[in-house]
Amino acid sequence: MLKIKAIGVSEGLAHAKALLIREEDLTVVKDSITDVEAEQQRVLDAVGKAKQQISLLREEAERTIGPEEAEIFDAHLMMLDDPDFVEGMTGMIAEEKVCAEYACFCNCENFQQMFRAMDDEYMQARAADIGDISKRVLKNLKGIADNAIDAITEPCILIANDLTPSDTARIGSKPVVGFITRIGGRTSHSAIMARSMGIPAIAGAGDKVDDIADGDELLLDGSAGEIVVSPDEATLTEFAHKLEKAEKLRAVLETYRDREGATKDGRRVVIEGNIGTPGDAKRVAELGGEGVGLFRSEFLFMDRDDLPSEEEQFEAYKKACQEMAGKPVIIRTLDIGGDKEVPALGLEKEQNPFLGYRAIRICLNRTDLFLTQLRALLRAAKFGDLRIMFPMISSVDEVRAAKQVLQQAKDLLTAEGAEFDLNVKIGIMVEIPVAAVCADVLAKEVDFFSIGTNDLIQYSCAVDRINEKISYLYRPLHPGVLRLIRMTAKAANENHIEVGVCGEMAGTPGMAPVLCGLGVTNLSMSASAMLGAKAELAEVTFEECRMLAERLLDAPSAAEAEQMVADWRK
Repeated sequence: MLKIKAIGVSEGLAHAKALLIREEDLTVVKDSITDVEAEQQRVLDAVGKAKQQISLLREEAERTIGPEEAEIFDAHLMMLDDPDFVEGMTGMIAEEKVCAEYACFCNCENFQQMFRAMDDEYMQARAADIGDISKRVLKNLKGIADNAIDAITEPCILIANDLTPSDTARIGSKPVVGFITRIGGRTSHSAIMARSMGIPAIAGAGDKVDDIADGDELLLDGSAGEIVVSPDEATLTEFAHKLEKAEKLRAVLETYRDREGATKDGRRVVIEGNIGTPGDAKRVAELGGEGVGLFRSEFLFMDRDDLPSEEEQFEAYKKACQEMAGKPVIIRTLDIGGDKEVPALGLEKEQNPFLGYRAIRICLNRTDLFLTQLRALLRAAKFGDLRIMFPMISSVDEVRAAKQVLQQAKDLLTAEGAEFDLNVKIGIMVEIPVAAVCADVLAKEVDFFSIGTNDLIQYSCAVDRINEKISYLYRPLHPGVLRLIRMTAKAANENHIEVGVCGEMAGTPGMAPVLCGLGVTNLSMSASAMLGAKAELAEVTFEECRMLAERLLDAPSAAEAEQMVADWRK
């Protein structure tokens, strides 16, 4: 039996066999060959298999997403049918006597260069399609399975270096009862999605996972960050008791499902859910969420080689609104950059991406991209209480510029005679310290604030939130962070607008009373944390929350503030 301690990022207990997801080795070596015809046939076979795979993907996309979205696969099939594309590989094999893998790699580079050199923006974007289909052909040549997650049929706990948002989304339809990653922490995107989906997860396990083999029996505690490999009978019995206790707690929390978020004396705190896909809204509604406080629209743009069309975005936003049946749905406009990449945009690598060209800065520069999204949002707002939120705001100038582009979108839709909501509420993320300091000015420009504590803590404490070496400096209860939250809430309260927290702090056990005491009116969190937050608030009065907050604001250090909260919870 082996015990491993790492970072618990999504609470819950899981018991299943391990399934290791290994990194794909797509390294290409320029090997010489003698049998040209055999090597050319390998290319033709790999291309043929790629066509079959893409045809199946197209059918699935048309069935689950829609015919328009499935059309991207038609373009991929056309490229694979293009004689020039295939002959680029077979010809190189004949002329240079190189292996099929190297010919595939060079052919991809040549075609991508050709497309990138074109003047037409649409054709330039096709370079990403070339990369995608070439990678598929190369994987077929090397005998690498298309996606190991797709082949899962038995309950398991995944072990991986990391999981992309699309990998994590795939897990939702598979019997995966938990996962463990080598890297990452509570604010990595796989962790955020795990909490949204209610899947127990542990991150930052590092080299410790090397001691886990495929098929090993595992016990996973996502709250404690504990893994037990090949447990003995006594440990299995103890774990069974933990499961029983967790079930009893779940039954107690279940009584809060249909209750509003409020303190014991009736102070309202709206409890909402964070989502990354429109389908996640269903889980928020089922668990008694009073709305969606954060729809991370960037997940529609990530892990794909093209940009979502206006129609695709419209359908996604519309679906979220319909799932919430009239309850508020706050959709954050595209927030990419930092640790979130969109291949289709081809953004340059930056030395300091978290302080660089990202979020609203990209949207105000790429107004074509911004207009497409705003048009989709305005149209979808006809189907529910949709609200638009701008991220990474640092000044009134940015808010006003964003509102000007929004007005452009309204004018265009009006000219086209399209149906849309003219009076959509507008808000901003307060996640940069200067925005908190200037909250009194910004409050006059918008209908609501949402405090993004993940970045606010990162920027205030000068700590990279995904750097494991300095993760100990990432302290939500740092008195300086609490003062910025209080400053923002005070400005919102005085200007009679809502002020929420949508960062991970909102759903952390013990934090709901603290944030309520600081003056926050809305808390948005992973769906699985909503009932716990309601229960915590129902046990205390607003005055008790306020007094706790005052004590924390006066604390000399984060460590002392953390101890105060721990003692108070006892």
